[in-house]
Amino acid sequence: MEAILITGGAGFIGSHLVDNLLARGEKVVVVDDFNDYYSPKIKWKNIEQALKNHNFHLEQGDIRDFPFLERVFKRYPIKCVVHLAARAGVRPSVEDPILYEEVNGVGTTNLLELARRFEVPKFVYGSSSSVYGYTDQVPFKEDACADQPVSPYAATKRANELMCHAYHHLFGLKVVCLRFFTVYGPRQRPEMAIHKFTRLIDEGKEIPVYGDGSSKRDYTYIDDIIQGVVAAIDKDFDYEIFNLGESQVTDLLTLIRLIEENLGKPAKIKFLPFQAGDVPITYADISKAKKILGYNPQVPIEEGIKRFISWYKKEARDI
Repeated sequence: MEAILITGGAGFIGSHLVDNLLARGEKVVVVDDFNDYYSPKIKWKNIEQALKNHNFHLEQGDIRDFPFLERVFKRYPIKCVVHLAARAGVRPSVEDPILYEEVNGVGTTNLLELARRFEVPKFVYGSSSSVYGYTDQVPFKEDACADQPVSPYAATKRANELMCHAYHHLFGLKVVCLRFFTVYGPRQRPEMAIHKFTRLIDEGKEIPVYGDGSSKRDYTYIDDIIQGVVAAIDKDFDYEIFNLGESQVTDLLTLIRLIEENLGKPAKIKFLPFQAGDVPITYADISKAKKILGYNPQVPIEEGIKRFISWYKKEARDI
């Protein structure tokens, strides 16, 4: 039975994708290094149920380690690579750009090269809305200029899209690049805004707001993202880029109000200077994904925050 290889499969988005694919009977191989960017215990909890499934296989290692990855490709017949592993986050990338280039750049090229050598039919790459940088062209369309990233993280994501295209052009590798827009929901990484703010408000601590709170994001619920990723796995393309977002924007102060309402606790806001690498807005034009992938997000921010807070109260408070 051919397998779907998911890098970063013990993380937030990856573990949800694992659950979805196992539920439909797929054989899933996960590569994850369980690094300390956040507590590895969280990742182990994310795949707790998957580990009980005979169709689930875990390979622990670093995507920068070519011999390790080569052993994985030799061990399993792979029909699709879904590459989600990365050093994530705009602000940490400003502090350690070399690490981001090594993990995101070298790691991605390793996977593309092995997909070529082992003749993997499809490669799905998890990119980011950050590739658009500063732009007045909103909502963001896939054919917009994306050659002026404003953080090392964004630069690595865009560079990887271009490397994917090079492998498609030179070797015929079929690639889909998915630009994710601020994904949230159960299992969200603890340093991301919604999870971080929820915990700090719950504990009666100050929450840091960079700028005046007017920045806007296209927050996308995890179930909607997974719908788009699965569609990209199932459909056949040569090389395509798709936005996966909710296609609605919420300013930061409104987001905080929604968290307050669902937690039943007030926020203590500490306003701080605007941070380098941040952008004032992200906003996805999803008309292409709707037309070609059948992508159809269903969870507005009000419902998504309600679901997230419910999960946090039940499962995340003590993590």
